[in-house]
Parts: sequence; C-alpha cells; structure tokens
Amino acid sequence: MSEQSHRHYKFYKPYGYLSQFINNQNKRRSKKLLSDLIDLEDVMAVGRLDEKSEGLLLLTTDGKFSQNITSSKFEKEYHVMIDGLISEDALVQLRNGVAIKVNSKPYTTKPCTVARLKNTSHIIDRFVRAKRHGPISWISITLTEGKFRQVRKMTAKVGFPTLRLIRVRIGNYHLEDLKPGQHRLLTKMPEY
Repeated sequence: MSEQSHRHYKFYKPYGYLSQFINNQNKRRSKKLLSDLIDLEDVMAVGRLDEKSEGLLLLTTDGKFSQNITSSKFEKEYHVMIDGLISEDALVQLRNGVAIKVNSKPYTTKPCTVARLKNTSHIIDRFVRAKRHGPISWISITLTEGKFRQVRKMTAKVGFPTLRLIRVRIGNYHLEDLKPGQHRLLTKMPEY
C-alpha cells in the first residue's frame, strides 16, 4: 500500500475494551474488542490503552506510522482521576520520576509534566465510585514513554491510586469532541 493510500483515524476507546481488533488469545475469549464497535478494514491500533483506560487511540493501515508514533518523540497526555486530594509533594515526585516495576524489574520513570487539572468540563461523565468513598483529584500527566500501566503505577507509588485514566493527546493529535466509540478519519497526512 502506498503512503498516499494509507488511512489514519483517531478513535475514542471506551472503558472496558481491549486495544485490538482480533482475539488471538483463548483466555480473552469473553473480552470486548475494538471490532465490536467499528468495522474498518486492515487497520491496527497504534500503541495500547489497557482495558480499564479510555480515550485517544490512533488507528492506521501504516506500520511505519505506528512505529514512529509510539516512539519517545511523541508526547502522550493523560487526564487522570486519582483517589484523594493530591499533595504538592506527590506532584513533584511524579514530575521528577518515581521507581516502579516494569516486567518485575526496577525502573525509574523519566521526568514528565504533571499538573493539577482544574477544568474537567471536557471529560465525559462515567460513574466510577460514590462520593461517600472520599475526595478525588484530577491531574494531567504528559509522558514521552509508555511502559505497561505506567501512569497507574506512578500515581499508586506516590500514594494516590488511579481511579480513571483518559488519554487526551498523542503528539499533535487531540481527542477533541469525540465520544466513546466514535472515530474520525484524519484528512491530512500524519506527522512522522
């Protein structure tokens, strides 16, 4: 397929779905897949969002685009609901990098951008837990790396477990006004 004929989409992956179109593992037989939501031929998901995470997922027919966009050249921004009222000390720890486990081995995350998120009007409501279970905070985390369940491990490490995780940006691609399960064709050639 020539570069001109490749197709690229942005997609709002809802909570509860795997970031794949086909089930290639029998143990995941009952899991919900992207193909349950959309019917696009020959596309692959660029990177991953775990089953409990939601938000921006890029879809493409171009393996080169997929490889480049998952590299550290592209920032990934997440809006994260956490358990408790996050302290300034915890924000500083997240910004500077924290020790987590990756494949059962110690790993220190790279410095990243972290801030309290004051305006959450762009976030689509989804029930997570009743207010009686305590206060929550929203933060924005922007990374250039993407280890397995990294954001969840980072917030837990500083004492504020993740309750909800939404990816809102990959490089210059933004979630914008997409709703869960919706996709949109990207009309200009993607950045490499």
